[in-house]
Amino acid sequence: MNTLDINRTTKKHPARVASVLVIEDNPADIGLLKTFLEGAQQTCKLQIAQDGEEALNYLNSCGTLEKPRPDLIIMDLNLPRMDGKELLSKVKARDSLKGIPVLVLTTSDSEDDVRTCYQLGANCYLNKPGDLEAIIELFQIVENFWLKSVRLPQVGQGKDS
Repeated sequence: MNTLDINRTTKKHPARVASVLVIEDNPADIGLLKTFLEGAQQTCKLQIAQDGEEALNYLNSCGTLEKPRPDLIIMDLNLPRMDGKELLSKVKARDSLKGIPVLVLTTSDSEDDVRTCYQLGANCYLNKPGDLEAIIELFQIVENFWLKSVRLPQVGQGKDS
């Protein structure tokens, strides 16, 4: 039996900083996400919207240095003023926004919510864990996969539908 020894060398490339839009109305969850994701400043710049309408207004006016178009959206379903499902359908209906990956992060365990979110174009459906250790573990998984491993689409201009 032959063994093959593979030496892996990695070249250090400057990491692209991803713009992440977090849509969440719970101040405690916002605080946890901010603390965790801002600790990963090399990989992400965080924007916060606290309801669906605020998020849609941000998305309608993004594309500047002050308001970068998000590379990734992390959103709750149970939002005031416009719920997450309605917001998700509006985001995925617009050509200029539909390529942005959307991660639904919610307490809802409803199979109907899971099915509806995927039918509307969600890229991921995650349940919020109940304890701090599990939340931190989930955030690490999200960061490692979505901000470090996945190649996100470059910001581009598209036609709105």
